[in-house]
Parts: sequence; structure tokens; C-alpha cells
Amino acid sequence: MTAHPHKARIIAVAVAVFFVVVFVVVGLLLRSSSTGVTFYVSDQIAMIGIGLILALAALWFARPRVRADHDGVEVRNMLGTHRYRWAEVTSVSFPDGSPWARLELPADEYIPILAVQAIDGEHAVTAMRELRRLRREADAETETDAESR
Repeated sequence: MTAHPHKARIIAVAVAVFFVVVFVVVGLLLRSSSTGVTFYVSDQIAMIGIGLILALAALWFARPRVRADHDGVEVRNMLGTHRYRWAEVTSVSFPDGSPWARLELPADEYIPILAVQAIDGEHAVTAMRELRRLRREADAETETDAESR
């Protein structure tokens, strides 16, 4: 099972395209102004470069992903990717009013799952059902292994 944020991705791509278009147009139109300031080719290139950097920063918001299988769950948020075995996960929850889901860990710790966002509606519900199903199956598998020993 793999999930990504849908609406956040659409918005991130739209903002990235906006930045590129605006900064390329501004960069190409920059030559001289009524104030007497002269812009050089290096200034135009720098302006386009700034647009590209801002576009990459906007696309960073499309990075979150969650992958889950019978062994565990891998959560990729903005700054890193971490894999957790189901045995390490207390529960998968989506608290009321929360913008995204989270993995509950022992000692009252939790990991936000930015890939499953409330704004995605039915997609988020489907992703949560699948995550919870995989967790239940892993728990059942662990119990069966313990009983057979």
C-alpha cells in the first residue's frame, strides 16, 4: 500500500509552475527601468534561478509518502524517511481536528503521516482503512506465530 497527499500535491505543482512562469517572464523582461537601473544578462539568469529554487521549495510539499506492507510501515515526511515494524507501532490514528494521520508509538510518542491528510477526504479514509487492515493482519500473524511456539 502506498499513499501520497493528493490536494497538497496539486497545489504544490500549481505553485511551482506559477513561480517558474512568473520569474522567467520577469527575468526575460528585465532590461532597464524608468529609474535608470540597468539589468544585465546575469541579473536575468539570477531571477530565473530564484524562480526555479522557489519552485523546488514548493514541490517539497509534494514529497510526503507512506508505504505499508505486512512487515511494517515506512513514513516519508518533509525531512526524512523512517521505517517502523508493526511491533513498534501501538496504533494508527487520525485524531479529531487533526490535519493528518499519525503512528502512535510506545511512551506517548507519535509520528505524523503527512501523506494522509484530512483535506483529501475519501482518499484519506481509504488510506487509513488500508493501514489499519495491514496492522491488524500483522498483529494476527504475530499471535499465530506465538501460539505455534
